[in-house]
Amino acid sequence: MSLSRAPRRRSTSGRVLLLTAVTLASALTLTACGDGDSGSKPNGSSGGNYVTGAGGISTVARGERTEAPKLDGESVDGKTLDTTALKGKVVVLNVWGSWCPPCRAEAPHFAKVSKELADAGQDVAFVGINTRDTSKQNATAFETNYGITYPSFYDPDGKLMLRFPKGTLNPQAIPSTIVLDKEGKIAARTLVAVNEEQLRSMIVPLLAEK
Repeated sequence: MSLSRAPRRRSTSGRVLLLTAVTLASALTLTACGDGDSGSKPNGSSGGNYVTGAGGISTVARGERTEAPKLDGESVDGKTLDTTALKGKVVVLNVWGSWCPPCRAEAPHFAKVSKELADAGQDVAFVGINTRDTSKQNATAFETNYGITYPSFYDPDGKLMLRFPKGTLNPQAIPSTIVLDKEGKIAARTLVAVNEEQLRSMIVPLLAEK
């Protein structure tokens, strides 16, 4: 009898180990490319008076916006990039990583909207912030595959994200998008992936501001 029970005990143990491994892998995946739900709630005391609407998009009333930090450094293609030169335009800042599935899902929307607005001569600039990629090669391949033509900072350690006011960005929420008004102030953000309609809803009202 003892011989017949032994295989069942090993099989049960194996299933437990397998389930534990799957659960652990799932947890690590969520941590590495989080959905940002915990950071997308209204946050009036840390980094701005955000009002969160449908789809996790938060906006700030014009008179309550805070100045965005200066972002400067090296781009993915090895050039110097400085966002202060973009004042006077609506600036769309998208935090992404080539390793992140939601980033790959939203990339075609960013490629399309950025191109169409540029072709229409709108005063808007797109800038990416590439993070946690261990090599520029991965980031460059991502941009090529998805037709991203605007520049991106190469920020593997996430240092640029730390320049934003506390509560503005959640370092675990990748992708994230912040939109600055023409005065360089933080006007809208989302800590989750967006589609074309959602992205335009963050940009168009700011283009209309005088």
